[in-house]
Amino acid sequence: MAKEISAVMAGKYSDQLNGQEQHQVIRNAIMKNGIDAATVNSEVTSTMIQVFSEEIQTGKVTNQKQSGRCWMFAALNTFRHKMNHVFKLNDFELSQNYTNFWDKFEKANFFLESVLETADQPLDSRLVAWLLSTPQQDGGQWDMLTSLIEKYGIVPKQVMPETFQSSNSRKLNAVLNAKLREDAIKLRNLHDEGKSRGELDQAKDDMLSEIYKILAFCLGEPPKTFDFEYRDKDNVFHRDQGITPHEFYKKYVGLNLDEYVSIINAPTKDKPYGKTYTVQYLGNVIGGNRIKYLNVDMETLKQLAIRQIKDNETVWFGCDVGKLSNRDHGIMDTELYDYEKAFGMPFQMTKGERLDYLESCLTHAMVLTGVNLVDGNPNRWKVENSWGEKAGDKGYFVMSDKWMDEYTYQVVVHKKHLSEDLKKAWDQEPIQLKPWDPIGSLAMMR
Repeated sequence: MAKEISAVMAGKYSDQLNGQEQHQVIRNAIMKNGIDAATVNSEVTSTMIQVFSEEIQTGKVTNQKQSGRCWMFAALNTFRHKMNHVFKLNDFELSQNYTNFWDKFEKANFFLESVLETADQPLDSRLVAWLLSTPQQDGGQWDMLTSLIEKYGIVPKQVMPETFQSSNSRKLNAVLNAKLREDAIKLRNLHDEGKSRGELDQAKDDMLSEIYKILAFCLGEPPKTFDFEYRDKDNVFHRDQGITPHEFYKKYVGLNLDEYVSIINAPTKDKPYGKTYTVQYLGNVIGGNRIKYLNVDMETLKQLAIRQIKDNETVWFGCDVGKLSNRDHGIMDTELYDYEKAFGMPFQMTKGERLDYLESCLTHAMVLTGVNLVDGNPNRWKVENSWGEKAGDKGYFVMSDKWMDEYTYQVVVHKKHLSEDLKKAWDQEPIQLKPWDPIGSLAMMR
């Protein structure tokens, strides 16, 4: 039988609290300034400097504004870094709105197909409830971006710029999800009426037409061809006329995305190292790339990232940015706040326990652009964020190596940096995880 809180118990706790005079000072500081401001470690803010032994110059940061497209910004940033160097561009950006349009359109189809696939299951089944909880949203993963690019290509930002709703996505998401849940009702009812798959597909086709209209009104319609015009750093004018999004990607980015792999660190009992994993019902493009990860120990993950940085290529990575970080200072450090001394109690969950007990997961994607090595070992990392220049040091953050260990979950690296053993491990058929597994979380921090 459950035990209630009694007045005696509450009185005992109050006496314990007020029995020590220093508690009043701590309480006043926290009540006036908030937990983080009252517990900040000033030593960390002065020692976590923006100086790195290995660094790639990447220019002005981007700004995802009030949207959860960090994964998309981070990936496109890694592409533009290459373009800026090769073509001598000045702070050039690729269109995040273009990939955003196709991502939301594909996610709508992915959701409707999932509704049809689960139409025999009761409405209150865990899977159906999980699908209906978020028909689509801004967040994503690296493999989802590669699926979009392989199908639709990319375009410069000047060709399909931001709109009000691309930069402020809350209302658009609400409208799309309301319509998609309404569509789910119709599809499940048609299925219960015994309609054929052909009739269900026709109904879905009509639904997708409506979704396309909503997206076109809010984001604009993606171009089929365009002219690419720019002046390089030498003030030389260039024009490429009538180019398609696929042609643009091949000519100006030219990366073989099949050569890039997602490496994760998930130190939980159910995910042995050296194995690959995928997640049920995680994706955006039907027929696109399957989400796939190779789980390794943290030291291996970091060494792979270091190799790519030394090879002059930036690294897409996913982390839990909200933990022990400060947006204004642009610092991520496990020593940044001293909660233990302030509250007089330990906070000692391991990384694996935080995953298992839903205390942490991947929430945000950014780009590693540098690392500081001391005797070959990293002690801090340079991070390019996508929150504009007002956050951190003109948009750049510094991450301690200890924070990297505890709150970074994924990096994307070229296969050439993998050892032969890791390449063999990558080629394994992935173990399928449940849709709600924490490794399937999407990067979508605003």
